[in-house]
Amino acid sequence: MSATAARITAVDTYDVRFPTSRELDGSDAMNPDPDYSAAYVVLRTSQDGRERGHEGHGFTFTIGRGNDVQVAAIDALRDHVVGRTVAELCADPGSLYRDLIGDSQLRWLGPEKGVMHMAVGAVVNAVWDLAAKQEGKPLWQLLADADPAWLVSQIDFRYIADALTPDEALDLLTKGKQGATGRAAELLRRGYPAYTTSPGWLGYSDEKLTRLAREAVADGFTQIKLKVGADLADDIRRCRAARAAVGPDIRMAIDANQRWNVAEAVEWTTALSEFDPYWIEEPTSPDDVLGHATIRRGVSPVKVATGEHVQNRIVFKQLLQADAIDILQLDSARVAGVNENLAILLLAAKFGVPVCPHAGGVGLCELVQHLSMFDYVALTGTTEDRVIEFVDHLHEHFLDPVVITDGHYRAPTAPGFSAAMHQSTIDTYIYPDGTFWAADLAGSGTEEDA
Repeated sequence: MSATAARITAVDTYDVRFPTSRELDGSDAMNPDPDYSAAYVVLRTSQDGRERGHEGHGFTFTIGRGNDVQVAAIDALRDHVVGRTVAELCADPGSLYRDLIGDSQLRWLGPEKGVMHMAVGAVVNAVWDLAAKQEGKPLWQLLADADPAWLVSQIDFRYIADALTPDEALDLLTKGKQGATGRAAELLRRGYPAYTTSPGWLGYSDEKLTRLAREAVADGFTQIKLKVGADLADDIRRCRAARAAVGPDIRMAIDANQRWNVAEAVEWTTALSEFDPYWIEEPTSPDDVLGHATIRRGVSPVKVATGEHVQNRIVFKQLLQADAIDILQLDSARVAGVNENLAILLLAAKFGVPVCPHAGGVGLCELVQHLSMFDYVALTGTTEDRVIEFVDHLHEHFLDPVVITDGHYRAPTAPGFSAAMHQSTIDTYIYPDGTFWAADLAGSGTEEDA
């Protein structure tokens, strides 16, 4: 053991953008031209002045120009991280989480919401990636193997203790360990159920939608999702085409991406009910807890799902307390990282609401699979009515990309949080000086641009 402990020596940030808007990949009623992007962070380590093998990788997702402010926000957290020992961070990621959340001047920009909160999430997730690599385990396994009391110590119960106490969390996690070994083996054998949004982007033609929907069923998916909310007549036509393509036994969810007022959400969803939608996702503002509750009462038996834009555990708590949602859709990079998502998973378990995570963005499939797999192995012990979103975009840019077999996520086995990108991807798509963007902005184009 060297005399000087390994420490974080640098927090490097990268503005990585992909030109997905050119094929309308990711398009929906609120975001017609997204360029899937990652505000990407790498925690560099060294010991006795020598670079070490392990790094921590994390990111938060935007759809283009949002990277400008998101990267700046991550940069603002650098002084909290550089100089800390790797052993300290990996033994207690919550210590950094609490320091970042507790920075009074940065907290004023939230508190615990928005750009700064997402920046905290990118850094905290990078710490968990580093911790899992240090242990030689994929993150889902690190969490599943962890002592329940230690997991409870990682959670901030401020503002949620009226709905979930530390003792209740400990009880849920302790019970969740029963049978975990068998479930871990089953996860490695079968994987975790997925659904796909790939057929349903709003900018796709009916022909492309129909072809991709049929391919999804052939690939083993038992649920697809369509974007809706721009034009009712178009939605009726597209839902009819999708239902005809997949048949009556495949679940078909619809997603309005916050487009509607409350009454409009009820009316529009009712108009689409003939196509048997399984859930309506983000029918209105993610902050409108009571609005979601009203919509849920008005559209039943269609389920109400939301979460990808819910800004923190406190709003999730209220959605659950108000019986406002049937499906909780946490996001791996919207809140303040693994620590806060542990709280959200526990809240959902306490209220008996299934978690079907959002993963429609670059790298989000890679991250969120670990959270759902932990939930199955060592918390709720079930995958009933639980599916992880899958979008077939940009996985080739990651060192440990997701693998889908027969409509299931294969459990990652490589150590870490599956967050690391290839260096060649960063060199190509860093904005504005990467080789793709430099050529594009100069007007010369590239093969990818064609």
